[in-house]
Amino acid sequence: MLPKTLDHVALWVADRDAIADLAVAHLGMHVIDRTDNFTLIGSDARRGKLTLFAAAAPREQGALKHVALRVSDLEAARAELPAGAGEAIEVGEGLTVRLVEAPTDVDYDLDHVALYSARPEQTAGEYVGLGFRPAPPLDGIPRVEVGGAFVEFHPGEPGEPDRPLLNHLAVLVDSADEHIAEAKDAGVEIDDVVDAANTYAVFLWGPERVRIEYVEHKPTFSLR
Repeated sequence: MLPKTLDHVALWVADRDAIADLAVAHLGMHVIDRTDNFTLIGSDARRGKLTLFAAAAPREQGALKHVALRVSDLEAARAELPAGAGEAIEVGEGLTVRLVEAPTDVDYDLDHVALYSARPEQTAGEYVGLGFRPAPPLDGIPRVEVGGAFVEFHPGEPGEPDRPLLNHLAVLVDSADEHIAEAKDAGVEIDDVVDAANTYAVFLWGPERVRIEYVEHKPTFSLR
């Protein structure tokens, strides 16, 4: 398995329009696509994005601690946040978005996703087995890397919520079919295969029941 980039973080939310409006107003994003089922937001369709799936309230925190966006000028980005927000903003329904200053050619790209794990070091190792690359811990927090973005594993109990906030993590790959074959060979549980208008993807069950999507952009992919 060889994912190229962290393509998007998908969430289940009850009021996707309110979250999208806040992200557009304060987090340098725009609405890339909106359907009956989901809203896709980001600063660039070919970089890290958030997918907001419509779902019943309330949502449970589950494995997701926060999502972090990368900016080249933290002071300027903080000035765009609501007063008193600091370097993080609660955008609704338990979703916290943090800002991280680091070199980037696209502001508000995904920097990392922070997950709760009952066994952080072991979980990081299991993600390596799913194609993520080892990365040095940050402030003692185990993490893995994909295309310059990270998944962090913070001590905590993700549980098995009936209505989790996190739908899935998605990584971009050259061939979804190759990942389907590799998952079968490795005995990794496949949750679903989805052939959509712009993408073709396989969903696998990762450690601690976090779904991971390996998504291939079709030649028709033309979102902006």
